[in-house]
Amino acid sequence: MVRIGYTMMTEQAGPRELVSHVVGAERAGFDFSVISDHSFPWLESQGHAPYAWSVLGAAAQATSRIPLMTYVTCPTFRYHPAVVAQKAATMQILSEGRFRLGLGSGEHLNEHIVGAGWPAAHVRLEKLEEAADIIRRMFTGENVSHHGAHFDVENARLWDLPDEPPPIGIAVSGPRSCELAGRYGDLVIATEPKRELLELFDAHGGAGKPRVGQLPVCYDTDRDAAVARAHDQFRWALGGWKVNSELPGPAGFEQASQHTWPEDVAGSIPCGDDVDAFVEAVRPYAEAGFSEVALVQIGGDMQELFLEWAEAKLLPALRNL
Repeated sequence: MVRIGYTMMTEQAGPRELVSHVVGAERAGFDFSVISDHSFPWLESQGHAPYAWSVLGAAAQATSRIPLMTYVTCPTFRYHPAVVAQKAATMQILSEGRFRLGLGSGEHLNEHIVGAGWPAAHVRLEKLEEAADIIRRMFTGENVSHHGAHFDVENARLWDLPDEPPPIGIAVSGPRSCELAGRYGDLVIATEPKRELLELFDAHGGAGKPRVGQLPVCYDTDRDAAVARAHDQFRWALGGWKVNSELPGPAGFEQASQHTWPEDVAGSIPCGDDVDAFVEAVRPYAEAGFSEVALVQIGGDMQELFLEWAEAKLLPALRNL
């Protein structure tokens, strides 16, 4: 049975609302939760970008059961890997063992703010590998000094360690990231239901480890309203990873998606309140071998209604996958 998760999407709601939403997701019976880690929204119509780690700390105190996870944090530009290790260890303590650290190579949209440039994809993956190694070493509690190709760490140590370190997830989109995930990850993260990604992950040491996907959905009793909202706030998602990782700001996503029409979005994102359509959208992930799928309800002001509907109708139907 695929575990179904809830996404706190920082691009579409403020910090207090996000905490309230994850409390509602726990109450509704979602199996886990994830949170995006952005400094910018994809489109200005989304309108938010609070600091994910403050939201996570508040969520850890406001909930008691639901697991929490970054989906995903880039530990190589805005954040130094030694700082990410400290944040993650503290979150694991605050949540009493409910935290997982999802890592990725980042998007220009978020990482440009520190003025460090945006190198080629292979360099970003080199940096991610080096960062993952530093974080793993710091989770042991040892004093860490490191002078590598991309990072320096001088006599760093985590003084507050959880009983068990947070599991590390690595986001993948191609062969090189799958190799990295297999070697450094306790789980794999992907946003498309591609079986070949999981097979590559397994080939490099990932066999038997959790694999977590994500799917945008747009619930509304008025399907036309759902399609309009999905187009307004989520049409950027149809651009694909190679485009989405490179654009530097919302204006770029506006330009890149100007010829994406509502019917295009409706063909990729389940919209409305037809439970069967939502189940069929999740099914490819189950068939590809994903063990977990986090849903993204589009529209910050539609979370409470979505959670009520999910508890009553959607989650019971998804339990049969």
